[in-house]
Amino acid sequence: MKLTGRRIVGGRAAGEALASPVPLSFVGGVDPATGEVLDEATGCRGHRLGGRIFAFPHGRGSTVGSYVVYGLAKRGVGPAAILNTRAETIVAVGAILAGIPTVDGIDVGGILTGDRLVVDADAAEVDLPDLVAKPVVSAFLRSRGKILLVRRSEQVSTFAGRWSVISGYLEGDEDPRERARLEIREETGIRGARFRSEGAPLLVRDRGAAFLVHPLLFDVPRTAVRLDWENVEARWVRPDEIEGFDTVPRLQEAMRSVIFTPPPGRK
Repeated sequence: MKLTGRRIVGGRAAGEALASPVPLSFVGGVDPATGEVLDEATGCRGHRLGGRIFAFPHGRGSTVGSYVVYGLAKRGVGPAAILNTRAETIVAVGAILAGIPTVDGIDVGGILTGDRLVVDADAAEVDLPDLVAKPVVSAFLRSRGKILLVRRSEQVSTFAGRWSVISGYLEGDEDPRERARLEIREETGIRGARFRSEGAPLLVRDRGAAFLVHPLLFDVPRTAVRLDWENVEARWVRPDEIEGFDTVPRLQEAMRSVIFTPPPGRK
């Protein structure tokens, strides 16, 4: 599995990933003397950055964090490389000062602590040599401002019993839009779905399995559905209601990539 992003600081590194699903402040979030992660919210508390490939969405907090990154590298306890979704100024400046290979534009939500990574920051590429991801489509169906959720049956091989959208495996060089239309007809009986938008692929992990999810949005002419064996229940919900369901991983991220949802309190 290979991910491509944007070069921030060139260089190469290889090692084990240390991954946080949330942003990190290097001021207070990391021990500047040892490189130990102190921030509980990262899920990495107690781990040390030294020699690891540190993957996290972006930095936050004081600009002093740039000098913390530099200090960690000077003491030999800094990360071997940094991967970000978006390398804002704090991380970018710190990495430049420290000479730490850094790439952003990476889907860090699909990287897990312990993954073996090879980073070629010059080419803005990140290789996960032990990972093979199956490509799938996730079709969000919209009607009158609501999105169709379906609950997966106990007969399916992955994410049984959890809420999802219409999905299916991609075969070879198959067009994701055509595969999505086929799955929509087979799983709901709905015809005439109109394609609206496509989001960036997301890497989704489940107990050793990996899926490269292609999110797509379709408007459909009706809400009546005829479920096949893959799903046992269907509900039309507002986009802001999805967080209340036990969904497959990263479903809300996939939805946000294809449909704008205003912040709470705004219309």
